Amino acid sequence: MLGKRILIGICGGIAAYKTLTLIRLFRKAGCEVKVIATRNALSFVTPLTIETLSNNKLYVDMFECGTERTTEHIALAQWADMAIVAPATANIIAKLANGIADDALSTTLLALSKPLFIAPAMNENMYEHIAVQRNLKLLEEYHYHIISPEKGMLACNVEGKGRMAEPKTIFDRVGKQLQQKILVGKKALVTAGPTCEPIDPVRFIGNRSSGLMGFSIAETLADKGCDVTLVTGATYLKTRSQSIHRIDVNTADEMLQACLPYADKADIIVMAAAVADYTPETKADHKLKKKDALFSLNLKPTTDILKTLAKNKTDNQIIIGFALETDNELTNAKQKLHTKNIDFIVLNSLKDKGAGFECATNKVTVIDKNDNVIEIPLKSKQEIAENIIQIVFNTPKS
Repeated sequence: MLGKRILIGICGGIAAYKTLTLIRLFRKAGCEVKVIATRNALSFVTPLTIETLSNNKLYVDMFECGTERTTEHIALAQWADMAIVAPATANIIAKLANGIADDALSTTLLALSKPLFIAPAMNENMYEHIAVQRNLKLLEEYHYHIISPEKGMLACNVEGKGRMAEPKTIFDRVGKQLQQKILVGKKALVTAGPTCEPIDPVRFIGNRSSGLMGFSIAETLADKGCDVTLVTGATYLKTRSQSIHRIDVNTADEMLQACLPYADKADIIVMAAAVADYTPETKADHKLKKKDALFSLNLKPTTDILKTLAKNKTDNQIIIGFALETDNELTNAKQKLHTKNIDFIVLNSLKDKGAGFECATNKVTVIDKNDNVIEIPLKSKQEIAENIIQIVFNTPKS
């Protein structure tokens, strides 16, 4: 980690004393560390201690007298290779989830486009509260990395889940991220989200895909140094990494046309989009009126994007497909893997609770072209994405 620039945010919780050890771990590893603390954090740790351990000025107020520039929060966000909030209180989690920037820490983090790790710490009842869990789910969707709290004795003298992860745990997790720039110089093409096939100017055929799985894969590849082109259907998700070239489309044909210019040059192609299998034969140019009589809709197959791109696959390319199944899952996935000339298929089933569409979590089975099967248990989609990429690039090509 020598030479890496780490921005650490400290919030007002008893676990703030642990963050001092975290600062020392990064400094010992050769990192430059800068710290932003909330005013409440200074009730638990002193500015002198933080500045002594970090060997840098402590930031508390972006508009204090003597500040060199009034855009200090932008400068800090641009300076950092990575940021960590430890401990992260319910307050800062809510601010980040809802785009609130009213102090030095929240303002800087809102301007950050680098990987951000969140290490929550609070009372168990607070942590399990529906609002906090909703906000953490939103942060997962924003591609922030959540380092879950641990179970143990809390400051309120009860046993429960809410203790901030130990500094060494946080250090190792961040260090793994920093050291995994294994794909520098590689190019990736990723598809995500649903396609919408118009019936008329108002209605369309679509599905409930949020795009989160594909976006998580794109962000993971970018974090590992890859130059990523992301072709996405309609979604509310935003891209974090500046190295992702995003192309928004609506229909299956638009997605295919957007992919073609990038497919030949891609070292890895990940087809995670939920592409509609059918599209209306004719599309009305005006809103179709509701009638008493039964309405029929003639459909025709869309072009198979995965199969089309795989026809021109080179020996140096890796192509990954996805299969969402509801019955005969493994058999259907293996058939898709072999008939479409791809290297890996990622299977997930709508039968698995917490997996599939409209979930922040997933549970998948990765199958390679030699029919080796690796099951990944229920995790956040960001963690699933990291596991998939690890499997792909740790598996020698036959």
